Amino acid sequence: MPAGPLKVGYVVKRYPRFSETFVVNEILAHEAAGLPLEVFSLRPPVDTHFQDALSRVRSPLTYLSCGRVKANELWEAMNCCADVFPDTFSVLQHFTREDVLDIYCGLRLAVEAERRRVTHLHAHFASGAATVARIASRLAGIPFSVTAHAKDIFHESVRAEDLAGKLHDASATVTVSDFNLQYLRRAFPHCGDSIVRIYNGIHLHDFPFRLPDRRPPRIAAVGRFVEKKGFADLIDACAELRDRQIRFECVLAGSGELEQELAGQIQRLRLADCVKMAGPCPQRDIKRLLQSSAVMAAPCVSGSDGNRDGLPTVLLEAMALGTPCVSTDVTGIPEVVRHDATGLMVPQHNPRLLAEALHMLLFNVDLRIRLAKEARAMIEEEFDAVRNTEQQRALFSSVAVRHADRTDCFRYSDFSGSVPAESSGEVVAAGPVMTEG
Repeated sequence: MPAGPLKVGYVVKRYPRFSETFVVNEILAHEAAGLPLEVFSLRPPVDTHFQDALSRVRSPLTYLSCGRVKANELWEAMNCCADVFPDTFSVLQHFTREDVLDIYCGLRLAVEAERRRVTHLHAHFASGAATVARIASRLAGIPFSVTAHAKDIFHESVRAEDLAGKLHDASATVTVSDFNLQYLRRAFPHCGDSIVRIYNGIHLHDFPFRLPDRRPPRIAAVGRFVEKKGFADLIDACAELRDRQIRFECVLAGSGELEQELAGQIQRLRLADCVKMAGPCPQRDIKRLLQSSAVMAAPCVSGSDGNRDGLPTVLLEAMALGTPCVSTDVTGIPEVVRHDATGLMVPQHNPRLLAEALHMLLFNVDLRIRLAKEARAMIEEEFDAVRNTEQQRALFSSVAVRHADRTDCFRYSDFSGSVPAESSGEVVAAGPVMTEG
């Protein structure tokens, strides 16, 4: 493809996705700055609820598949791609281990990118979306970049050699925390200079700050009901508070595979009077919940399958609104919840200390106000979507300049990446946490 004005194709597994507000935040900020965008989704959505901000997105959306592909459809896509890119079949020899659906989506993406004059592809998550962007990049001769989050780095299903290949071939890799940045640079030193940290941001005007001086004794918890969110520990902490005869209410907003298990835990511990499950809520209801709560709990854990949170967006939103947070020492969370400065930090899987931290914030108004003010200042400084997407656009532009100056844009090789032994165990907190005694 000949060089032209920067036009970015966002590549995601499913769009829209209720839990991925950070993708919509980025798209809206880029649109406001005038960056031409196209959104490419590998599969249709499966969620039944969507965030309000989605209605403001104006970028065209293309679904690359319905979630499955027949043999004749794959063959047709190959021939269609070969009509546009004569070396299609030789390029595909580099991707013999890839999933058939990813190959199909890569073929379609390459053709659509050419037709729509997309000059750069950016994938969210270094898993399927990055695979598809990598294939299309190679076929269409345009660069791609990727944002690596958490599951796509740490989950037990991640193949180190596959991730290494993607990071090696990407013109740039963004990750969402310094924790991730250090991990990836240690694991894949050959890619070190091309990996940068850009925090996910939020639109500050959507989250007006209110002092938490007059809040009912309510604990808010928001997220998918999956192991890494640590809601089982939160329910155990609520049992501790109840046993101390502390008056409070805890509201869990979300849904997911552990919903029945968590509901059973609430019943078993006889917490139905004080712990409520609100189901998935639109953004406006989440804001109301956070603004009417004395504390927001994000008791994240490293899952048994290696999965963990990168840096939950809901922490940023709660802090921006003025709701103090309690969280755990997992991955990049200590970069935003700085103990006794912007929030309270406890070790993961410690319901007793979690209960102690929640108790402090439920009833210590001065502490709530101090932490809330510091947290809002930090969010304004480091997690503003407008400022952080400026860094992204600068990155895209620098890639475009390098691409225009190079004839050998792609760097395929046969190396295998490896995960460093020191990174395979428990996560070490980046700052202080509450301790026993």
